[in-house]
Amino acid sequence: MINKSLLEPKSIVIVGGSEDTTKPGGKLLKNILDGGYNGKLCVINPGRDKVQGITSWKTVNDMPEPPELAILAISARHCVTVTDELAKKGTKAFIVISAGFSEDSPEGAELEEALKKSVDKVNGTLIGPNCIGVLTPVYSGIFTSPVPKLDPKGCDFVSGSGSTAVFILESALPKGLTFSSLITVGNSAQLGIEEVLEYWDNAYEPGKSSNIKLIYVENIKNPDKLLKHASSLVRKGCRIAAIKSGITEAGQRATASHTGAMASADSAVEALFRKAGIVRCFGREELTTVASVFNYPKLEGKNLAIITHAGGAGVMLTDALSGGGLNIPPIEGKAHNDILDILNPGASASNPIDILATGTAEQLGKVIEYCDNQMDDIHGMIVIFGSTGLSRVFDAYEMIHEKMKQCRKPVFPILPSVTSAREEVEFFLSHGHINFPDEVVLARALTSINQTPEPADEDIFREGIDIPAIRSVIEEAPEGFLDPATINDLLQAAGIPVVQEGVATSKKELMSLAKEFGYPLAIKVIGPVHKSDVGGVTLNIKSDAHLLSEFRRMRKIKGVKSVLVQKMQTGTELFIGAKYEPTFGHVILCGLGGIFVEALGDHSHGLAPLTFNEAWSMVRSLKSYPILQGFRGQEGINEEQFVEIIVRLSTLLRFATEIKEMDLNPLIGNKKEIRVVDARMRVEKG
Repeated sequence: MINKSLLEPKSIVIVGGSEDTTKPGGKLLKNILDGGYNGKLCVINPGRDKVQGITSWKTVNDMPEPPELAILAISARHCVTVTDELAKKGTKAFIVISAGFSEDSPEGAELEEALKKSVDKVNGTLIGPNCIGVLTPVYSGIFTSPVPKLDPKGCDFVSGSGSTAVFILESALPKGLTFSSLITVGNSAQLGIEEVLEYWDNAYEPGKSSNIKLIYVENIKNPDKLLKHASSLVRKGCRIAAIKSGITEAGQRATASHTGAMASADSAVEALFRKAGIVRCFGREELTTVASVFNYPKLEGKNLAIITHAGGAGVMLTDALSGGGLNIPPIEGKAHNDILDILNPGASASNPIDILATGTAEQLGKVIEYCDNQMDDIHGMIVIFGSTGLSRVFDAYEMIHEKMKQCRKPVFPILPSVTSAREEVEFFLSHGHINFPDEVVLARALTSINQTPEPADEDIFREGIDIPAIRSVIEEAPEGFLDPATINDLLQAAGIPVVQEGVATSKKELMSLAKEFGYPLAIKVIGPVHKSDVGGVTLNIKSDAHLLSEFRRMRKIKGVKSVLVQKMQTGTELFIGAKYEPTFGHVILCGLGGIFVEALGDHSHGLAPLTFNEAWSMVRSLKSYPILQGFRGQEGINEEQFVEIIVRLSTLLRFATEIKEMDLNPLIGNKKEIRVVDARMRVEKG
């Protein structure tokens, strides 16, 4: 657990402190001194009595009293001994920046475990090893540059990689983004990303704690803990953005289902972040831009006005925003004419509003003010204003500054001339603002935020779901792929509607089912994974002769001993699948079904168990959602029932974790009903 000695130490020792500021121990000491640390500071360096003017002791035992915090910048092989000595003297917080531990070799992993045990014995806090340190308002305990000046309203930032944390700082600071703390966890021997989130959550104080949290994570060790505390922080009013790296695999194993082919550990991360309300980012610029947007008031809708003097930039911004689900509505009628009256001849008020290169700061201010006060259907403004090379732009940036203070709606400034108008941009940032130098990167950040749902509720939907029956079926089922009857039993126990069906191994059974169900019918082989690939599916059979002919043909397919007979359904083909990911649980996917599952690659993810809000978000995020609603005269589906089936399936999987892969493909849906037509489930036990 993170303790006060780590964050607010009254005394610090740097083990390995040096005069040489090109070495970690030397640069770390310099950063602490330059940062104005007010506590007691000393060094352990056997060769000197003073290091950078600070008292140096030869050994731990020479120190008159134990420090609250020890920062180790020495060889890995000496770290355990020194930590033992300091812990015995009473030190309760340790930052080990040294490398050469589990990231290096099996022997290093043993050293790391011994280091952890040494700190655990005294209920202490350990950060690292193999990190760049910690930055708090009390001390600048990192050995790298830049060292940002901290701002209580800035971002709390935790990173699993020290060097990447530095690169993220390099991306953030020129924009004007500020930080309130930085913790790099390195190898996370004791405390990792999840424990830092836990601390942020438990220590959160409204109005005092930072409301912006940034995460760079390479390995999620405890998804449940991350979900719990990230969700809690977002519900308290925080906004969280994160990068999860290491998402691809060198090769993809052969899979037995559509879901197995499409779902992955990255799908689980995507679903986890959405469930927690975390905005997922894929690069440093995206992360720092999302964090910058977090510093502005929230958009209360999707409609934006673009105000620019550069037509091309406005078009690129419009394309990126529209492609991500935000709206740039046309400005028409009285508003259009009123804005044109403000501007010079030749300007455009259609949205983007082009004030031309000859537009003045006064005109810019009037347009911003008009959009804010007179246009209720506009929820925010984006202003693109750079240097034209004709004159300085101090007056325009001063006007943007004043309007940002006055406007009820958020105003996002894109000031792209970071070289030719460097002084003006610095002037703007000095007022406490943040700049977005690239319009497309800003658009992607805004759309990512807009597409991230609120944290999911924790309640599990159970209405009409027979959990004891589910457990009974699973416990009696063999490992491997389940037979159709067992699958039907599970789906019916979960309240998931299935098509009328039966298995036929003989002509007599076939004709009996045909009489019971009535035509039209569909028949499918039992056995092959991709039935359509082997000619194992025939639809819309309307006569005994056709039925018998297809039955005889299918019986000749290798491995086929029986067929599944179903009452023919009409409507849109849908897909729901799931795959179990270790530590995360079941990743659930949905989308259009049949051959479109793989052909279109259009599916969304969720992490079981799902709430109705999560399932609605999954369905509405599909690119094919207009087809589900009904498109160009084609009947849509019963969306409410589709969402309910997704939720019911997630509850089934929550209580049947032995199901490792499953496909419901297709379900056939229309406005009246949706029924499962084909399903596969694979069970593993033990």
